[in-house]
Amino acid sequence: MFTNPTPDQLRSLLQEVRTIAVVGLSPRPERPSYRVSRAMQGFGYRIVPVRPAVAEVLGEKAYPRLSDIPFPVDLVDVFRAADEVGPIVDECIALGVRRIWLQDGVINFDAAERARAAGITVVMDRCVWRDYMDLIP
Repeated sequence: MFTNPTPDQLRSLLQEVRTIAVVGLSPRPERPSYRVSRAMQGFGYRIVPVRPAVAEVLGEKAYPRLSDIPFPVDLVDVFRAADEVGPIVDECIALGVRRIWLQDGVINFDAAERARAAGITVVMDRCVWRDYMDLIP
C-alpha cells in the first residue's frame, strides 16, 4: 500500500533539494505548472523545464527529455497525466534519479511502486509549493 513520506521526511527532502526538473512545465503563466515552478524558483530552487518544442521557460533552457539534461537534478516534479507517468518513472530509474514528486491529481500506484522498488523516494498527489509553504519556516 502506497503512503507518502511523513511531514518530517518531506521537510528534509525540500531542504536537501536544490535543482528541480519539471516534466510538463508550461510556458503559459496561467498554468499551474508555471505558477508552482515560478514560486519554487523564487524560493531559491533551480528549475529545469522538461518539455519538447519549447526553448526556455522561466529564463531556463528547456530540454525535451530528462535524459537530455547534461547535469544531475535532485528532484523530478511531474505535471503530466497519470497514464503518462510510467515512461517518466522508467527514465528516472535508468538515470538514477533519487526523488520523484507527482503533483496534485497525478496518481499512478503501479509507477510509484516500481519507482520505490528501484530505491526512489516518491511523493504522489501533493503540491510541492503548498508543502514548501506548510513545512519550511
